[in-house]
This record gives sequence, C-alpha cells and structure tokens, in this order.
Amino acid sequence: MPWLAWLLAAAALGVAEFFTLTLVFGLFAGAALVAAVVAGAGVGVIGQLVALGVAAAAGLVLVRPVALRSMAAPLTYEGSDALLGKRAEVMQEVTATHGLIKISGEEWSARALDESHVIPVGAMVDVMEIEGATAVVYPRELLP
Repeated sequence: MPWLAWLLAAAALGVAEFFTLTLVFGLFAGAALVAAVVAGAGVGVIGQLVALGVAAAAGLVLVRPVALRSMAAPLTYEGSDALLGKRAEVMQEVTATHGLIKISGEEWSARALDESHVIPVGAMVDVMEIEGATAVVYPRELLP
C-alpha cells in the first residue's frame, strides 16, 4: 500500500500550499499524486521516486514560471470601476446634489465630493468614486 502513503503526502503538501501560497508545495503535491499512480500500477520504490522527481522538476521548470507571471499581471478594472481616477470635463455645473460631466466620451450625472464646492462648466475634475450611475468628482484645480 505505498500508494496510500503517497496520497497522504500529497494531501499534507496540499495543505502546506494552502497556507504558504508559494506554488512549490502544490507542485510537489501533484508530483506525489503521480508517484501514487505509479505505485498503484505496481512499480517499485525506485520507479516511484523517479516519477516523483520528474514530475516535481517538470512542475518547477515548466508550470511555476507561467503561474507566477500570470499572478504578477496587473489587475484590469472593468465597467464603472475603470472610471475611478479618470479626468472628466464638467458639462453642467456640478454641486453637492447634481451636475453633468463627460468621461471618456460619455456623459455621466455627477455630484461634488465636497458639498461646499460648486464646479463651473468647462472645469476639469477627477472621478473619485462611482455611486450607482453618479460620479462623485473633485476639481483638479482650486476653485476661485
């Protein structure tokens, strides 16, 4: 029953990967599963160790670099989240309760982040947050 020992080792390595998130223990867990299959096929201990070594090396050399690159890729924002931090132009005066701005060619209802601000037409603003279909904006330059 050496296959059972390999399955237990794979489970323990999987738990270690869950807590460390290094991708190393997970690849070793996969290699232990390969060794369990080889052991279940009746191959001896030397063959099991060779299968473990080959699977672990293949995982570390081929899989881990690709996985690390995809994890390091910057997050992309979609929908209204993509508008956060964008610059917009005021189309209708923006106050604490209403207004209209143009962001990336689209018109959005808007309100000022600071309730005391009244932002005039033509001013440039930054989108600070999105509340439903309303952009909360702050002027790029100090108001007179």
